[in-house]
Amino acid sequence: MTARILDGRALADKLRSELRAARVSLGDRPIRLVSLEVGHNPAAKVYLRGQRRAAEDVGIELVEEHLPQDAALATVLGRITQLNDDQSVAGILVQRPLPPSIEAREVQGAIKRHKDVEGMNPSNMGAILYHEPALAPCTASAALRLIQESGIDLAGAEAVVVGHSEIVGKPIAMFLLHHLSTVTVCHVKTRNLAEHTRRADILVVAVGKAGLVTGRMIKPGAVVIDIGINTAADGSVVGDVEYASSAEIAGWITPVPGGVGPVTVAMLMRNTLRAAGLNV
Repeated sequence: MTARILDGRALADKLRSELRAARVSLGDRPIRLVSLEVGHNPAAKVYLRGQRRAAEDVGIELVEEHLPQDAALATVLGRITQLNDDQSVAGILVQRPLPPSIEAREVQGAIKRHKDVEGMNPSNMGAILYHEPALAPCTASAALRLIQESGIDLAGAEAVVVGHSEIVGKPIAMFLLHHLSTVTVCHVKTRNLAEHTRRADILVVAVGKAGLVTGRMIKPGAVVIDIGINTAADGSVVGDVEYASSAEIAGWITPVPGGVGPVTVAMLMRNTLRAAGLNV
């Protein structure tokens, strides 16, 4: 068996096309997304380039703001308060990683719920327990959309999520529960990880450890969603799933790069249009 590729770039193109069409209904009204970066981080620059291209494609004005590396938490929160109160700003995006002196949770919690295009405000996160909030976490939303692209029936499917972060693991587990999948969440203290992953009809891996999951740990025909982003010894970008061996066993698999990443950016654009009032 050779897995079919869940092409994130192709899906992102499709999603942006749909968003462009919806954006037309707002006419010339500007939609402003403010990206706030504290300090200068090379990793953030890479993400920002992709966000900028997607925003231009959809018709969103991405405004980049920078605060110095040594900016105090009070300064960052003060700027967020100003952006919250600015009626011309549809959404606020905080680039990561933040300096060690800045607590990310406090920053994210300061963004008003209806401008929280990353879906990370505690109110938006809490709403996941009851339903999908209007502004859902982008990476988890992207993972769910890719799973749905495979055509698998989520109801009753055995789903295993490796990683329990607030950004990905917990939200995608909740999304799958809403679709009546039977969900197991694994983490650093899980014993015999392979025993869990081999049962999975749907396997989502998001821990940031290259090659953690190999083909021997995958159920034949499974849908495998690799959210990990790691740098290999040769400088290449690889996921948490060992691609070569896993692609021989899985039914569907996301590549890294080119899988979840582009769809995550498309979901960020979708959230921005939702924050601007569009039902997309």
